[in-house]
Amino acid sequence: MNLLIELTRRLDEETLTSDERALLQCRIAGEQEIAGDYEAARVALNGLWQRVGERPNLDGLSSGVAAEVLLRSGALSGWIGSARQIEGAQEIAKDLLSESATAFAGLGKTDKVAEANIALALCYWREGSFDEAQVILQEVLAFLGDDQSDLRARAMLNRAMVEGAASRLPDALQILTDAAPLIERSDNHALQGNFHSILATVLKNLGAAEGRSDYTDRALIEYAAASFHYEQAKHVRNRARVENNLGLLFLECKRIDEAHEHLDRARSIFERLKENGSVAQVDETRARVFLAANNFEEAERLTRASVRTLETGGEQAVLAEALSTRAKALARLGRRDEARVTFGRAIDLTEQLGNNEGAGLGALTLLEELGEDFTSEERLAIYERADRLIGETAPREILARMRGCLRAPGANAGMVEPWAGCDLEHEVLIYEGKLIKLALETARGSVTRAARLLGITHQGLAFILQGRHKSLLASRTPARPRRRSLMRPLTRPGKQKKK
Repeated sequence: MNLLIELTRRLDEETLTSDERALLQCRIAGEQEIAGDYEAARVALNGLWQRVGERPNLDGLSSGVAAEVLLRSGALSGWIGSARQIEGAQEIAKDLLSESATAFAGLGKTDKVAEANIALALCYWREGSFDEAQVILQEVLAFLGDDQSDLRARAMLNRAMVEGAASRLPDALQILTDAAPLIERSDNHALQGNFHSILATVLKNLGAAEGRSDYTDRALIEYAAASFHYEQAKHVRNRARVENNLGLLFLECKRIDEAHEHLDRARSIFERLKENGSVAQVDETRARVFLAANNFEEAERLTRASVRTLETGGEQAVLAEALSTRAKALARLGRRDEARVTFGRAIDLTEQLGNNEGAGLGALTLLEELGEDFTSEERLAIYERADRLIGETAPREILARMRGCLRAPGANAGMVEPWAGCDLEHEVLIYEGKLIKLALETARGSVTRAARLLGITHQGLAFILQGRHKSLLASRTPARPRRRSLMRPLTRPGKQKKK
């Protein structure tokens, strides 16, 4: 804060040139942005830029200073647009930041090119365009090389955040592990807070996906560290985001009262800051808590308002989450037609954003919540979509949910008509064949894995194939002699092993 006071005092010097004054304003705005005080940063740029959608006033400024003004106004357009859910704000921000990066490149200011592109990647992340954000951040890191600055650390943390948002949690954890030495050397409390907050969220989500209570315990410690550093940095907004995430963590632990306490604190801060977009996200989190407590009416009310707010801001990933939570609330209230449409929107939107695993889990949830409403053919089509999107690396808990959908009573729906000429044994045989075919396709022809999905032994499935379903024998992989080594690659197919 002493630095801000000194910089502000210098603005009163009458001998400042236009360039010097503009650079001072940009530096003050940058310091306020780091502290999360976007309103103060906006005010600091008075005379140069004032609101989202306004073109910065670059008259009389040299090219380097003009590029700096574009950078600061572009970054703030993204942050303020997100906080207030301003329609088109991220596109406006991207235009300003791209123009800034181009100008800095022409001047040979490499660090500034990197800074502008890091801010640009955040705009794509807010929109849910995770692949685009990832490409930009990878290019920034390649450009920075072995640089050990806070700028490189920021790029790495943002890359981990993007990977986490796209449900690529192991990749996100590896990036954070690689970034840890840089963070330890930094004296920037806001940056350290970001590291601990992102790490906590990745651990929380991994703990939920893999049933790892040790990850959940570590997440709680990391959130406490994040709160400490944000307190030191006086970053009120990010402290509120930690409170929202703690609400989710305590929900995972089924500690409902504590979840509400943290969400109360988060909402109070965001209301004071007049951030309707952040309030909507907290309300969506609280709706999940109400769902866990079987208060479906309140969950529906909150998600209805959240979706309405989030639809205006262009942040598709958070909108998809709100739609999914709303669909669950509608389903449990018995408003099944509305739930089905809302689930469809959430799944389609998530898949469009490139988050295949998230979309697959959405399709799986659709089956769990509304499976009885579908015919056998529809259920199989939804299941196949979920399996395709989730892929081969699903945790054991997800595979168990998938098998539960195969066994659900509603899986037999669609066979109630016509009754005339019904042959129960023949119908059961047909349905059995469909399930076995689906299991073999899911297991990529492995009889052992298919048997595990169906809940029977390898020998049992082999007997059924040889006896009742010989036509499916071609779907299995040929038996091969066991090799001495059963080591599998440590990386996913198509990905290079990290150095």
